[in-house]
Amino acid sequence: MKFIYLTMLLFFSINLSQSQTVKGVVSDASGTPIAGANVVVKGTTTGVISDIDGKYTITVSPTGTLVFSYVGYNATTVSVKNQTIINVTLQDGVSLDEVVLVGSRSPKRTAVDTAVAIDVIDVADVTTQVGKVEINEMLQYAAPSFNANKQTGSDGADHVDPASLRGLGPDQTLVLINGKRRHQSSLINIFGTRGRGNTGTDLNAIPASSIKRIEILRDGASAQYGSDAIAGVINIVLKDNVDKLTGSVSYGAYSTNADVNTSDFGEYGAWNTDGYRLDTKKDGNAIGKDQNFDGGSVKVTANYGFEIGEGGFANFTTEYLSKNKTLRPAFDFRKGFGEAAIDGFNFFGNLAIPVSDKTEFYAFGGRNYRDTDAYAFTRNDGVRVVESIYPNGFTPRITSIIVDNSLAAGMRTETASGWKIDISNTFGKNDFHYFIKGTLNASLEDTSPTDFDAGGHSLSQNTINFDFSKYYDDVLNGMNLAFGAEYRTEQFIIYSGEEGSYGTYTENGILITDPENQTQAEDDLGNPRPGGSQGFPDYSPANEVNRSRSNLSLYADAEFDLTETFLLSSAVRFENFSDFGSTLNGKLAARLKASDNFNIRGSLSTGFRAPSLAQIYYNLKFTNFVGGQALESLLSPNNSPVTASFGIGPLKEEKAFNAALGFTSSFGDFTATVDGYFIKVKDRIVLTGNFDAPQIENVEAAQFFANGADTKTTGLDIILAYKTQLADDSSIGATFLGNFNDMKIDKVKNGALDEQTFFGERDKAFLLTSAPKSKMSLNLNYNKNWFDAALTFTRFSEVALLDYQMYEDTADYGTFAQQIAAATDTYGSKIVTDLNLGFKLSESLKLNVGSNNLFNIYPDQQDDWTEAGGYWDSVQMGFSGAYYYAKLS
Repeated sequence: MKFIYLTMLLFFSINLSQSQTVKGVVSDASGTPIAGANVVVKGTTTGVISDIDGKYTITVSPTGTLVFSYVGYNATTVSVKNQTIINVTLQDGVSLDEVVLVGSRSPKRTAVDTAVAIDVIDVADVTTQVGKVEINEMLQYAAPSFNANKQTGSDGADHVDPASLRGLGPDQTLVLINGKRRHQSSLINIFGTRGRGNTGTDLNAIPASSIKRIEILRDGASAQYGSDAIAGVINIVLKDNVDKLTGSVSYGAYSTNADVNTSDFGEYGAWNTDGYRLDTKKDGNAIGKDQNFDGGSVKVTANYGFEIGEGGFANFTTEYLSKNKTLRPAFDFRKGFGEAAIDGFNFFGNLAIPVSDKTEFYAFGGRNYRDTDAYAFTRNDGVRVVESIYPNGFTPRITSIIVDNSLAAGMRTETASGWKIDISNTFGKNDFHYFIKGTLNASLEDTSPTDFDAGGHSLSQNTINFDFSKYYDDVLNGMNLAFGAEYRTEQFIIYSGEEGSYGTYTENGILITDPENQTQAEDDLGNPRPGGSQGFPDYSPANEVNRSRSNLSLYADAEFDLTETFLLSSAVRFENFSDFGSTLNGKLAARLKASDNFNIRGSLSTGFRAPSLAQIYYNLKFTNFVGGQALESLLSPNNSPVTASFGIGPLKEEKAFNAALGFTSSFGDFTATVDGYFIKVKDRIVLTGNFDAPQIENVEAAQFFANGADTKTTGLDIILAYKTQLADDSSIGATFLGNFNDMKIDKVKNGALDEQTFFGERDKAFLLTSAPKSKMSLNLNYNKNWFDAALTFTRFSEVALLDYQMYEDTADYGTFAQQIAAATDTYGSKIVTDLNLGFKLSESLKLNVGSNNLFNIYPDQQDDWTEAGGYWDSVQMGFSGAYYYAKLS
């Protein structure tokens, strides 16, 4: 019923009034045209941006109202009243509810004249031109150095996609919402994922339909914003429009036509929820019962806002997503290889309430709920399989309930002397609760349940901010001063699951608490049956953690327009953490206007990232599958005597040095930004390899978090854009995005430990693959009244991973170099094509149809030593093939 009700609302909101074309020029008080000014039909999301000459053309009702705005100027509202030409002059000034552009605290700064590289992505444009259903997918194709990966067989990482900027770790990019720090996920990536050993912020927990724009600062910013900003900052600006209901209904599905060669590698097939194979195909062109599509996803969104008082607003968004699993070819020891299923519901709100002419109260936040379902590794036979329950083996499923709650509230005001004051409190919490299904506890044998509550983990964060800033028109050619303080507390919790999920039992079904005097259940051959639920290790009372810390920081930030052409900005920040001490970081950046059309910019900064609470305290005993064989492993917490006994020291902060140099230019309808960067990170926190651990009972190998490597990254970001209006009121555009990246591991900090065990060639390959050599994207678009089209070509560069052959005896390969060559899985460069066609059915209704990965391109097929047991590893282009969709909005 809810689906029908929302669809009816969308249809009945069609505006049948007549429209006309309005043209004009937007300029400042001196008569200089303003390029990039926003021209929006009031009460709607319909709008355009002025071109390089300040010109705009927009379709609007003769009785409508246009709102003209630009960062650094007061917004102006003009009633159309049948006018066809409206020229507007914007006056200097910034309204209280204007969100400051990330990377600069000056109200006079825009994305093109900052001293550092900033992308401003209009989410409304992106969501109508691509068929991506999650933010990570959108940014993967809209931002040059952003990379995200879908995982499979990686436990929690199957449910939360690791994402990064410039090839650094997921936890080395800070995420803000409306300029306020967003909490991270409680998940830490520990298996064969990108971002191994890292935590990160779950961008997919934020509904795309609630977002006005995304600002990406591609520069080190620890001195400005604190820990986690080594690679940059992503600032998500929420919608504030009023008096308009917008929404969409979309459906899409993946083609199961995987172009693979199965002749050498055996069978693959679909399995039901109890772990039985439904059917098997060998032709490489179908899975299960001759199905042609899977991974079907339905997404329903709605957004509405209304005015509060004079200049205030409240805007609310709901979003529902239901996405089925995908199933792709895998080798015999892995019968369930594919993306996880998701059922999620989002609610987000954003409001501002005027208190006086100079003061307002604001608040924003929301709740994200996700019920996810992913395949674990198959248990084919042996002591882990109870034949009376699963006679043919079984594929357990890791399901989870993930809940993200957040709320920020504050007051901002402006004093009579011009000081802007912003005081806020932001709270966020992520809870990740595992439930394992289609499984068993082998030591319980015939009496074992087939699903378990496996426990979980949570991370909560509370941040109090005091921010002060003032812009001085009469100092130099303009000066902005800002300073403030932040106090943050964090709490990390691991909670245990039910007894059967972690316990080992005797043959009489009694929990073993005294191993010396109790014997665990055995199979018919006398082999002991392992305890705990299969598929996920589960958290026992021995794993439980409840740890907190606090952090106090002070910062100062200044920008000086020394002349009309030269800008200098600087920042310094002091931080003190209750668990490891203090750090001081600084930044210096400059921009020179070489001409009216050409800017040169550069920056130098130091940075840091504090070890996360999860990296310090996370611990787990789990089954790691190495080439299809089970290996009992322990991940020991960093503060444990066990960890110290292996020679691993206490974690300390990662330290960074960033340098950048680039330029921006604009010539008529053409704009370009080119930015080179150098990032040196010392003491990067990594997850070590497997140490032999015969001294630990029921454990074969042990792993640890350690400050294990120093890295250097050099790269280049390129954005070239062209857009022009044609004589028939249509427009064409082309945008090229390119990131060229080279990361090198400068030093492995293994001390007296064996380097290949501590952080060997295989571990290095995981780190380096997180930083692909390049990603290039060309977007071509055409727009004319009722029709638009977008065609995108994205090239993903070659990457190489080392598979489980690195754990074999070197003598079997001759030399160590020959072993590396045999273990190397090379994924050649691929070009993926996306096509989107849009049809405007009326003033208020639009239909989009299209395809992501139109030609069904897959990564290069590998042998049966891959990390996840499928025909491909998890690489940045994905492994699910073509996705076809339709969207009504």
